Amino acid sequence: MVRLGLTGGIGSGKTTVAGYFRVLGAVVIDADAISRQVTAAGGQAIAPIRASFGADSITAEGALDRARMRQVSFSDAQARARLEAIIHPLVAQESARLESEAQAGGARCVVFDVPLLVESRRWRQRVDHVIVVDCPHEVQIDRVMARSALAHDDIRKIIASQVPRLHRLRAADVVIFNAEISMEQVALEVGQVAGRFGL
Repeated sequence: MVRLGLTGGIGSGKTTVAGYFRVLGAVVIDADAISRQVTAAGGQAIAPIRASFGADSITAEGALDRARMRQVSFSDAQARARLEAIIHPLVAQESARLESEAQAGGARCVVFDVPLLVESRRWRQRVDHVIVVDCPHEVQIDRVMARSALAHDDIRKIIASQVPRLHRLRAADVVIFNAEISMEQVALEVGQVAGRFGL
């Protein structure tokens, strides 16, 4: 079973690329989706987050207050590290469970969709190849503003908190440049990449 690590900055189109891999038969394990699951009401991360950051970090519905914690974590690197120390092991644990399930089911390829793959030595060691979805920062900002209520400055802070674009590109075995091309062209490029890995 081939293990591919898929990463890219916010707004790069990584989710779209992951979707095309799924259509081609890969099992996609989405770290962001798992993170949302463990920080939803009743999720495994809620009690330790409340203990570490206080009741204000949790919404009235019992989920992580994402807007509040985004502000806290981007203004305080230590707070961000504390939050990641709670969430990341839970994401890794569930990812490992899903990987084992895929292998038992005879999957030929697993794609780990991980925004912070390059930043994390643990993730890099778990995959055979790294695929980076790339586009200029201006494209990232335009896409995120179009799909969310985040302000321009907040998006810039998120980009600044992630590994620099050049560093991510240097870590890539394969780059899918996703700017000013159609969805059909993205799908064609993903198909070509997937074919190299037996899909």
